[in-house]
Amino acid sequence: MTTDPIAPKSAHLRSRALVAVWGPDCRSFLQGLLTQDVETLAVGEWRYGALLTPQGRLLFDLFLVGQPEAVLLDLPSARRHDLVQRLSLYRLRAKVEIAPAEGGVFAQWGAAAAGPGWAQDPRLPELGFRATGLTAPPAPGAAQADEDDYDAHRLALGVADTGRDALAENTYPIEANLDLLHGIDFRKGCFVGQETTSRMKRRGPVKTRLLPVSMDGPAPPPGTEVLAGALRAGEIVGGRDGRALALLRLDRIAGADLTADGRPVRTHAPDWLAGETGTAD
Repeated sequence: MTTDPIAPKSAHLRSRALVAVWGPDCRSFLQGLLTQDVETLAVGEWRYGALLTPQGRLLFDLFLVGQPEAVLLDLPSARRHDLVQRLSLYRLRAKVEIAPAEGGVFAQWGAAAAGPGWAQDPRLPELGFRATGLTAPPAPGAAQADEDDYDAHRLALGVADTGRDALAENTYPIEANLDLLHGIDFRKGCFVGQETTSRMKRRGPVKTRLLPVSMDGPAPPPGTEVLAGALRAGEIVGGRDGRALALLRLDRIAGADLTADGRPVRTHAPDWLAGETGTAD
């Protein structure tokens, strides 16, 4: 799936919030927990990662932002308190501090490059750039937009936002495409849930993936079953008019007529995802 060129836009992502982790052990502490390599994170660099359960299921997906003496974590604001509590459980004797941080999260998309203060979204170049701060850095040539505009943009690219999409608690990160969006470093060594995650990646094709779908009219509500004939093929996790994301069994959707809420549903596989699903736009 390809998207038409769009005019540059910038938006304050008000559903996002920040957590700061600092102290002498902050890098090594996060290195042993998260799916992303923290030790080599440069100042000003953004990386995408996750904190999993010991069984390898997705608890939090988040962005890591390198700071001179800390690491900022960008995640859904509704989950910030939960993340602080969860990280605190792991702290034990580590010399780290964990607390909510001031500042907002901003996105810019549709431009080939961004000005100072912006960093490339580490998931996909097409998603644009991200920034944190008390106010947004100047975005030359970008029109002011809102989070709904950004929501439409990332849905068109088939990328989930766990703060806005209702992924089930038992979802594995690979099913949510974190392996394809640079959210898992398989070479970094141990992290919570690493054994299950590595085994899923090694054992062959993934059976279930998050896919963008389209339909006529409003998107069905999260949790709506997607049917392949009479067989359950998956469920809708979120969306908006005409477009949604669905967690689907790949063996049941190939060549099938899909429906959700009694309406036809069509799958779309953007370039970054098509090779893993056996489908094409």
